[in-house]
Formats: sequence, structure tokens, C-alpha cells
Amino acid sequence: MIIFLLLPFGSLVNSAGGILAAAADPRTESAIIMSFYCALLATIFAFVLGIPFAYLFTRYEFRGKKLIDSLIDLPIIIPHNAAGLALIAIFSSSSLIGGFLGHFGLSFVDTIFGIVIAMAFVSAPFMVRSAQEAFTSIDPKMEYVARSLGASRFRVFTEVTFPSGLKGILTGCIMTWARAISEFGAVLYLAYYPMTAPVYLDYVYTSQGLQAALPITGLLLILAVIALIVFRLLTDKPVKLFR
Repeated sequence: MIIFLLLPFGSLVNSAGGILAAAADPRTESAIIMSFYCALLATIFAFVLGIPFAYLFTRYEFRGKKLIDSLIDLPIIIPHNAAGLALIAIFSSSSLIGGFLGHFGLSFVDTIFGIVIAMAFVSAPFMVRSAQEAFTSIDPKMEYVARSLGASRFRVFTEVTFPSGLKGILTGCIMTWARAISEFGAVLYLAYYPMTAPVYLDYVYTSQGLQAALPITGLLLILAVIALIVFRLLTDKPVKLFR
């Protein structure tokens, strides 16, 4: 299994000579920066909507809860090109929602907004699931005690629940960002421009061939390894809160 998982890194050997040139190419730099920036915005978007949803989902019972729980994982299951087409149907200027948002200057086809929406759609389940696991692991009695001492629900969440689940939430943020930055299918269909790193890599491969694409592939693999190391360092150490 280890050998199988490490096989793609053989492309680093084949492309070692061109990785530095690829890193210095302004088009490659622009695509990578675009991926990092839009993935960060998608993570913030998923955080703002996903954390409150996960908390309410773990603390309250309501009709249809099991159905909603199943739907959370839908973006992971469906083919991502199908997700891209579905997003076009919803957010294009000719659709009801896209047309309405267009009156406020929000356009999603071939814009940064479209990239962020596509990234957030496919990566939000990682935020929700990590937050759910974090909140489930917290003893509700801690919240009951805080409420009995006069704290409001909001204060209990911000000073008891959220800090207690912060490590799991941080894991969700990193996983969401990592998944968003690697998204290709949904972004390709909804927002081909401005190009993200995966879309630009596909463009180079289809227009110039494998040898031209390998240095960019090697560069992306190196960045992925660095991101993985940072992820492990952040999640393995205990989170300290400064009050």
C-alpha cells in the first residue's frame, strides 16, 4: 500500500529539472495563489455556515434529522463534474437565484465567486463532520452548569463549547481548505477563469502535453507534502487559548 501511494511521486524524478522553472512562471504562480486564496475564502464560508449548523445538529432533535444527516455527505459522493453542472444551473445569470444575485453585482460564472462557491460546496462536509465530532465529544453537563450559573446560550457556546472543541474544529478547517484547494471538476465547469492550479495544470496538459505538465505536477506534489506536514504539526499539538 505504501509503495502504491508513493508511486505518483515518481513524477518528481522525471520533472526535477523543470520544477524551479515552473515555480518561476508567472502563470503558474498566479494559478497557485488563486487556489490558495479562493480555498481560504471557501473555508471561511464553510466555517460561518457549518459551525453553527454542526452545533445545532448535535444538540437538538428534530423531524427529518436523519435525512439531513445523509444529505451532508452528498457533495462527496456525487461526481464533481455533475456538481459543477448543478451549480451552473443554480448560479448562472439565467437562473432564478443567479439572476437575483446578479442585481447585487454577484456573478458566479468565470469569477472568483464561482470558484469559492464550487470549492465550498465540495469541501463543506469536512467542516461539518469535524465540528460534529468535536461537539459530540463535549459533555453537555458542562454547558448545563454554565447555564445554571446564569450564562446565556451564546456565552456558553463562545466560552465553553467552542473552546473545548477547538482542536476538532481546527482539523475541520484544515481539511476543508485542503479539499477546496485540490478541487477540479466543479471549478472547471462553473469558473474556468480565473484559473486555479488544478485547472491550469489540465490546460497545460491538454495544450502542451505530458512533459510540459510534469514540472507543474511535481511542484503541486511538493506543496501538498508541505501542507500535509503543517496539518500534522497543527493537529498533533494541543491547542492553547489565550484569555
